[in-house]
Amino acid sequence: MRLLSLTSLLFALFALSPLANANAQAPTACSLTPVAGEMRELTSGGRTRTYRLFVPPAVAGRAQLPLVFDLHGSGGNAVGQAKTSGFEALAAREGFAVASLQAEDSRWNVPVTNGRADDVQYVSDVIDHIASRSCIDPARIYATGFSGGGRMSSLLGCRLNHRIASIAPVGGLRWMGPCPGRSVPVLSVHGLADMTNPYEGRGDRGGEWVESVPEALAGWATHNRCQPKLAQEDPPGPLHTARYTGCAGGAEVRLLRIDGMGHIWPRTEIDATDTIWQFFKAHSLQ
Repeated sequence: MRLLSLTSLLFALFALSPLANANAQAPTACSLTPVAGEMRELTSGGRTRTYRLFVPPAVAGRAQLPLVFDLHGSGGNAVGQAKTSGFEALAAREGFAVASLQAEDSRWNVPVTNGRADDVQYVSDVIDHIASRSCIDPARIYATGFSGGGRMSSLLGCRLNHRIASIAPVGGLRWMGPCPGRSVPVLSVHGLADMTNPYEGRGDRGGEWVESVPEALAGWATHNRCQPKLAQEDPPGPLHTARYTGCAGGAEVRLLRIDGMGHIWPRTEIDATDTIWQFFKAHSLQ
């Protein structure tokens, strides 16, 4: 009886201690305040940078939210990309946050050029900026983008893969290797009739567009230590699927090629936004 009483007393003292109270309050420490597509500002690398943040309204009682980075094409902007992709509408239904980032002078620094903004550091700083104000799951942060934004998301998969769980470039997959770090799940969406970023590569884009899309895909497959055989599905219609499987850490590498489609964010042949989100949902940092 004395032993039981002593145990009860110790338990009661611990329950009243600051440590116990801190532990009990920890889950409420991060905020899930809705954000209806607002521009935010921060300093990164000594430069003032901006981004658009969306946190869905139906977040009451939710745990940490996934975060999707949505990157505009060259010459575009965060607001225009948010409108084009429609990720915010999907996020409101599915329950994730979206950050549509803004490149300096509307062009991402990729290939990386000295003297320009460090966009990899900018993305890392945005993650910290959002995480300090919203309840973000650090294991479920993803990057997609169109054209130049696709090249940028490729660079993030290479240089920031300890924070970015998977990538899905649209009209802009590149292989930026050699890349350090973990295997990265990759989904690429590309039109076979894309004349801006030709599927066959080369063109007149200089260092921005060199290898073909299949060559870039193979580079990621090698990095991810996938099985060398490329599995292909070519059913009737414009959609062709190619994928590498057996990759380290379950990091699938997949290409959706759309015959007859040019340099656009696809809506007709497939809903690229929903397809990308379904791919992201299947992968998180290991």
